[in-house]
Amino acid sequence: MKRKNDMTLWERLYVPEVLRGLSVTTFHFLRNMSLHTLHSLGFAEKTKAAYTTQYPEERKRYPDTYRGSHRLTLKEDNSVRCTACYLCATACPANCIFIEAGEHPDPAVEKFPVRYEIDTLRCIYCGMCVEACPCDAIRMDTYVHPRIWGYTRADFIEPKEVLMNRSHALAEGGRDSLMVQMLESYKDTDQRALIS
Repeated sequence: MKRKNDMTLWERLYVPEVLRGLSVTTFHFLRNMSLHTLHSLGFAEKTKAAYTTQYPEERKRYPDTYRGSHRLTLKEDNSVRCTACYLCATACPANCIFIEAGEHPDPAVEKFPVRYEIDTLRCIYCGMCVEACPCDAIRMDTYVHPRIWGYTRADFIEPKEVLMNRSHALAEGGRDSLMVQMLESYKDTDQRALIS
Protein backbone atom coordinates (compact mmCIF):
# COMPACT_ATOMS: atom_id res chain seq x y z
CA MET A 1 0.00 0.00 0.00
CA LYS A 2 1.36 3.40 -1.01
CA ARG A 3 1.37 6.12 1.66
CA LYS A 4 0.62 9.79 0.94
CA ASN A 5 4.14 10.91 1.84
CA ASP A 6 5.79 8.52 -0.60
CA MET A 7 6.88 10.33 -3.74
CA THR A 8 8.13 8.92 -6.98
CA LEU A 9 11.61 9.67 -8.21
CA TRP A 10 10.22 12.16 -10.71
CA GLU A 11 8.35 14.01 -7.94
CA ARG A 12 11.42 13.99 -5.67
CA LEU A 13 13.40 15.74 -8.39
CA TYR A 14 10.82 18.56 -8.22
CA VAL A 15 11.07 19.01 -12.00
CA PRO A 16 7.30 19.09 -12.65
CA GLU A 17 6.70 21.70 -9.92
CA VAL A 18 9.58 23.87 -11.07
CA LEU A 19 8.30 23.76 -14.64
CA ARG A 20 4.76 24.49 -13.50
CA GLY A 21 5.96 27.49 -11.46
CA LEU A 22 7.96 28.83 -14.39
CA SER A 23 4.96 28.45 -16.69
CA VAL A 24 2.73 30.45 -14.31
CA THR A 25 5.36 33.20 -13.97
CA THR A 26 5.97 33.32 -17.73
CA PHE A 27 2.23 33.47 -18.47
CA HIS A 28 1.71 36.47 -16.14
CA PHE A 29 4.82 38.22 -17.45
CA LEU A 30 3.79 37.84 -21.11
CA ARG A 31 0.17 38.80 -20.39
CA ASN A 32 1.12 41.96 -18.48
CA MET A 33 3.81 42.91 -21.00
CA SER A 34 1.41 42.56 -23.94
CA LEU A 35 -1.36 44.47 -22.13
CA HIS A 36 1.04 47.30 -21.19
CA THR A 37 2.15 47.46 -24.84
CA LEU A 38 -1.48 47.58 -26.00
CA HIS A 39 -2.25 50.30 -23.40
CA SER A 40 0.61 52.45 -24.66
CA LEU A 41 -0.80 52.10 -28.20
CA GLY A 42 -4.31 53.02 -27.02
CA PHE A 43 -5.91 49.56 -27.13
CA ALA A 44 -7.51 47.35 -24.44
CA GLU A 45 -7.64 50.22 -21.96
CA LYS A 46 -10.45 48.64 -19.93
CA THR A 47 -8.41 45.51 -19.22
CA LYS A 48 -6.14 45.93 -16.20
CA ALA A 49 -2.64 44.67 -16.79
CA ALA A 50 -0.92 44.51 -13.43
CA TYR A 51 -2.56 43.59 -10.15
CA THR A 52 -0.52 46.05 -8.13
CA THR A 53 -1.74 49.51 -7.23
CA GLN A 54 -0.01 52.13 -9.34
CA TYR A 55 0.74 54.52 -6.47
CA PRO A 56 0.52 57.59 -6.34
CA GLU A 57 -1.72 57.85 -9.43
CA GLU A 58 -3.96 55.10 -8.08
CA ARG A 59 -4.69 54.67 -4.38
CA LYS A 60 -6.38 52.05 -2.28
CA ARG A 61 -8.99 53.30 0.13
CA TYR A 62 -7.99 52.51 3.70
CA PRO A 63 -10.59 50.84 5.94
CA ASP A 64 -12.15 52.71 8.85
CA THR A 65 -10.07 50.70 11.33
CA TYR A 66 -6.76 51.70 9.69
CA ARG A 67 -4.21 53.17 12.12
CA GLY A 68 -2.81 56.08 10.17
CA SER A 69 -0.67 59.02 11.13
CA HIS A 70 -1.34 60.67 14.47
CA ARG A 71 -3.32 63.83 15.05
CA LEU A 72 -4.05 65.94 18.11
CA THR A 73 -7.73 66.67 18.60
CA LEU A 74 -8.92 70.19 19.28
CA LYS A 75 -11.38 71.89 21.60
CA GLU A 76 -14.15 74.18 20.34
CA ASP A 77 -11.81 77.19 20.65
CA ASN A 78 -9.19 75.44 18.40
CA SER A 79 -6.77 74.89 21.29
CA VAL A 80 -5.23 71.49 21.80
CA ARG A 81 -7.24 69.06 23.91
CA CYS A 82 -4.08 67.52 25.43
CA THR A 83 -3.49 68.19 29.14
CA ALA A 84 0.16 67.06 29.11
CA CYS A 85 -0.50 64.18 31.50
CA TYR A 86 2.29 62.07 29.91
CA LEU A 87 0.14 58.92 29.83
CA CYS A 88 0.62 58.50 26.07
CA ALA A 89 4.40 58.86 26.39
CA THR A 90 4.42 56.42 29.31
CA ALA A 91 2.36 53.82 27.45
CA CYS A 92 4.42 54.10 24.25
CA PRO A 93 6.60 50.96 23.90
CA ALA A 94 8.87 52.69 21.36
CA ASN A 95 9.48 55.85 23.45
CA CYS A 96 8.77 58.03 20.44
CA ILE A 97 6.58 60.68 22.10
CA PHE A 98 8.20 63.74 23.68
CA ILE A 99 6.08 66.16 25.70
CA GLU A 100 7.15 69.37 27.40
CA ALA A 101 4.45 70.70 29.71
CA GLY A 102 3.89 74.33 30.54
CA GLU A 103 1.54 76.49 32.53
CA HIS A 104 -1.55 77.46 30.57
CA PRO A 105 -2.37 81.19 30.29
CA ASP A 106 -5.97 80.41 31.28
CA PRO A 107 -6.07 79.84 35.07
CA ALA A 108 -8.96 77.36 34.65
CA VAL A 109 -6.62 75.02 32.75
CA GLU A 110 -3.82 73.52 34.80
CA LYS A 111 -1.25 72.78 32.08
CA PHE A 112 -0.89 72.11 28.37
CA PRO A 113 1.83 70.80 26.06
CA VAL A 114 4.23 73.57 25.08
CA ARG A 115 6.00 71.00 22.94
CA TYR A 116 4.52 67.72 21.69
CA GLU A 117 6.54 65.68 19.21
CA ILE A 118 6.30 62.20 17.72
CA ASP A 119 9.35 60.61 16.14
CA THR A 120 7.79 58.61 13.31
CA LEU A 121 11.02 56.71 12.65
CA ARG A 122 10.71 55.11 16.07
CA CYS A 123 6.90 54.79 16.16
CA ILE A 124 5.52 51.29 15.60
CA TYR A 125 1.91 52.48 15.11
CA CYS A 126 0.57 50.19 17.80
CA GLY A 127 -2.11 52.62 19.02
CA MET A 128 -1.14 52.36 22.69
CA CYS A 129 -0.98 56.17 22.95
CA VAL A 130 -4.58 56.42 21.74
CA GLU A 131 -5.71 53.81 24.25
CA ALA A 132 -3.87 55.45 27.14
CA CYS A 133 -5.14 59.00 26.58
CA PRO A 134 -7.86 59.83 29.15
CA CYS A 135 -9.14 62.92 27.32
CA ASP A 136 -9.20 61.64 23.70
CA ALA A 137 -6.48 64.11 22.72
CA ILE A 138 -4.58 61.86 20.32
CA ARG A 139 -6.04 59.77 17.52
CA MET A 140 -4.82 57.75 14.57
CA ASP A 141 -7.92 58.13 12.39
CA THR A 142 -6.33 60.26 9.65
CA TYR A 143 -6.50 57.54 6.93
CA VAL A 144 -2.98 58.59 5.91
CA HIS A 145 0.06 56.36 6.10
CA PRO A 146 3.16 57.72 7.81
CA ARG A 147 5.59 59.91 5.92
CA ILE A 148 7.74 57.55 3.87
CA TRP A 149 10.70 59.67 2.83
CA GLY A 150 12.70 62.70 3.77
CA TYR A 151 16.19 64.11 3.55
CA THR A 152 17.03 64.51 7.23
CA ARG A 153 15.97 62.88 10.48
CA ALA A 154 14.10 66.07 11.39
CA ASP A 155 11.75 65.46 8.43
CA PHE A 156 10.29 62.52 10.35
CA ILE A 157 9.67 64.31 13.65
CA GLU A 158 6.11 65.63 13.76
CA PRO A 159 5.67 68.65 16.04
CA LYS A 160 2.49 69.79 17.75
CA GLU A 161 1.57 72.19 14.93
CA VAL A 162 1.61 69.43 12.29
CA LEU A 163 -0.45 67.13 14.51
CA MET A 164 -3.00 69.91 15.15
CA ASN A 165 -3.15 70.89 11.46
CA ARG A 166 -4.27 67.37 10.60
CA SER A 167 -7.36 67.90 12.76
CA HIS A 168 -8.07 71.21 11.01
CA ALA A 169 -7.66 69.64 7.55
CA LEU A 170 -9.81 66.65 8.45
CA ALA A 171 -12.59 68.90 9.76
CA GLU A 172 -12.51 71.21 6.73
CA GLY A 173 -11.81 68.89 3.81
CA GLY A 174 -12.99 65.47 4.88
CA ARG A 175 -11.38 62.06 4.79
CA ASP A 176 -9.33 62.39 1.57
CA SER A 177 -7.98 65.88 2.24
CA LEU A 178 -4.99 64.69 4.26
CA MET A 179 -3.87 62.26 1.54
CA VAL A 180 -4.09 65.03 -1.07
CA GLN A 181 -2.04 67.34 1.19
CA MET A 182 0.58 64.66 1.74
CA LEU A 183 0.97 63.93 -1.98
CA GLU A 184 1.29 67.67 -2.71
CA SER A 185 3.97 68.01 -0.03
CA TYR A 186 5.91 65.14 -1.62
CA LYS A 187 5.78 66.87 -5.00
CA ASP A 188 6.89 70.21 -3.49
CA THR A 189 9.76 68.58 -1.60
CA ASP A 190 10.84 66.71 -4.71
CA GLN A 191 10.79 69.88 -6.84
CA ARG A 192 12.79 71.81 -4.23
CA ALA A 193 15.37 69.01 -4.15
CA LEU A 194 15.69 69.11 -7.94
CA ILE A 195 16.21 72.88 -7.93
CA SER A 196 18.90 72.72 -5.22
